[in-house]
Amino acid sequence: MVKVGTYFAMTLGAFIFWQSMDKLHVWIALHQDEKNERLEKEAEIRRVREELLRQQANQRDSLA
Repeated sequence: MVKVGTYFAMTLGAFIFWQSMDKLHVWIALHQDEKNERLEKEAEIRRVREELLRQQANQRDSLA
């Protein structure tokens, strides 16, 4: 009876561990995706800002 109880407890513990690791991996992957999206948005904003500054500089040069 002890062997059966131990087997059941170990099986349940392994299942819980497996599920928690699976949820942890999903959580990590989601946060990495969010971080990558944020970095891409920031890079796009910098690129657009630099382009606008270049256009403004060209307009000032052409007016002067």
